[in-house]
Amino acid sequence: MSNDHNRPTTVNLAFTGASGAQYGLRLLQCLVSAGCRVNVMVSRAAQVVIATETDLKLPGTPPAMQETLSAYAGAESGHVLVFGREDWFAPPASGSGEKAPLVVCPCSTGTLSALATGASNNLIERAGDVALKERRTLILVPREAPFSEVHLENMLKLTRMGAVIMPASPGFYHKPQSLGDLVDFIVARILDHLNLPQDLMPRWGEARAEDKRKG
Repeated sequence: MSNDHNRPTTVNLAFTGASGAQYGLRLLQCLVSAGCRVNVMVSRAAQVVIATETDLKLPGTPPAMQETLSAYAGAESGHVLVFGREDWFAPPASGSGEKAPLVVCPCSTGTLSALATGASNNLIERAGDVALKERRTLILVPREAPFSEVHLENMLKLTRMGAVIMPASPGFYHKPQSLGDLVDFIVARILDHLNLPQDLMPRWGEARAEDKRKG
């Protein structure tokens, strides 16, 4: 396991228009709880999905959205920043900005396509392009079924570029008792890849290792 020195202090988090808004919102809460500053980007389609899948209604402007998401995540002032779709002066828009990982959660297949082809038509796509060219951690959480050949080709291409493709496909070996447990399964895996502490679910083999230490 990596040491504390490799833990990010800032994480860039993008919400796009795939189903699975709960994953991104739960991740936002966990990032704030871990003490991270979070730069948030929200696509227009993501606003529709969030309103459809959750009780959270995001206002239309970045300042109002920032206030709503900060309250939702229990963040202190300034720890959650929301940037507009064409805010080219936002930190994630340039390789000379703060070196921070990017998580797109959920990640639409349209965003997969844009990142695989180098499109930078909005801040989310530009942030992904920057993460790839700077060799920074880029975690993409698609939620689609089934995947077409185009989707799979884009995921393979992005994997070869260095991105981590983490489909929102929760496991069941932890015996989930609620939808929240299924959401936490994926969020825990994302936090692991960000080298951030998590107690959402035990790691595989921990109970067996503890039994052997006692035995």
